[in-house]
Amino acid sequence: MHVCVLGAGIAGLSTAYLLQRDGHRVTVVDQAHAAAGASGGNGAQLSYSYVQPLAGPAIWKSLPALLLSPSSPLKIRPQLDVRQWAWAWKFLMACNAGTSLATTGRLLALAAASRAGFEAMLAREQLACDFSATGKLVLFRGDKEFAGARRQMALQRHLGGAAQQAVTRAEVLALEPALAQTGEAIAGAIYTPSECAADCHKVCTGLENVLRTRGVDFRLGTSVTGIDQQGGMMRAVHTDMGDITADAFVVALGAASTRLAHWVGISLPLYPLKGYSITLDLQGTGAAPRVNITDSARKVVFARIGDRLRVAGMAELVGDDASIPAARIETLKTAAEALFPGCAASAAVMPWTGMRPATPTGEPIVGRHKRGPANLVFNTGHGALGFTLAFGSARQVSALLPAPAAQHA
Repeated sequence: MHVCVLGAGIAGLSTAYLLQRDGHRVTVVDQAHAAAGASGGNGAQLSYSYVQPLAGPAIWKSLPALLLSPSSPLKIRPQLDVRQWAWAWKFLMACNAGTSLATTGRLLALAAASRAGFEAMLAREQLACDFSATGKLVLFRGDKEFAGARRQMALQRHLGGAAQQAVTRAEVLALEPALAQTGEAIAGAIYTPSECAADCHKVCTGLENVLRTRGVDFRLGTSVTGIDQQGGMMRAVHTDMGDITADAFVVALGAASTRLAHWVGISLPLYPLKGYSITLDLQGTGAAPRVNITDSARKVVFARIGDRLRVAGMAELVGDDASIPAARIETLKTAAEALFPGCAASAAVMPWTGMRPATPTGEPIVGRHKRGPANLVFNTGHGALGFTLAFGSARQVSALLPAPAAQHA
């Protein structure tokens, strides 16, 4: 079977990788290059045990800050956009304990499958991607917040999450000495020894190189301009470089997936959730952590990737605005300086922003749509968990497209 994968981010490339291993002929199409979108500068954490969706009951009491505070790490800037209002309404309706619990359970299962797939790929291909498995500390400054985190830890353990432990301030400092100068402000942390990190951009470019050597056809710098649909099937995609025909199509275009879905009469509950990161060059700097860190108060994550520190955070519902305000970068630099004094001040800062494709519930859209062409499969809507969930959702897609051997059995 010839499968055309639309999108060369981590979702599209992990899908292409598994489909090629299954024996399919694969073409990958993207308007830019590999990892040009939300995969390029993400938080770098493979956060398999921390998949609780953004939509939760605690959002309601935070709503005034989301709408009004210029410094809130979660921000909604209302637009004259029906899609934004519809998404926001569905998001608020999902902000209840029952929906959050059910979604968390499904995301934990998907994350576990993704971990197995990613680590199997890494063992086979030996990609140079600054992979580390140093664990993760989620820091809490208040006793009340720390108590709530311990309850969430117990819930995730009940749902099948990885082994975690609540650790004291002294244990935090023993695990991560780089916090020594700021540790007095920490009430405690949740520690997950098994959590990992890697450079998602390097994973994507590594997968591209592997797939090219195995005959996958890459059409990068190619924009999809339309589709050819006949008899309930997609026959081709029109591009500015000519038509591409295939037996099946996978849409892994991130936040841009809504445009292609619209062409086949489908409205996806998807909206861009804007995030930011900075990458600090650590050569000659000894202040940076080795363990992955999440500052729960600031909603900022820190991941060591080789001789660099990725600092990422914020989630903005602000439409398709790809600008990088200096104030948001300063917020990340301030967060880094607050935990690791001297780290950001002595390093070159590389700013980045990306539009993460988010669904209201936080659960990705994977599979066929009942109103769509029978040979069209979606793999999108991973929100801030694209890197974490990519190989799990890719395996779900590959299961829907029978391998050549199965077709001729």
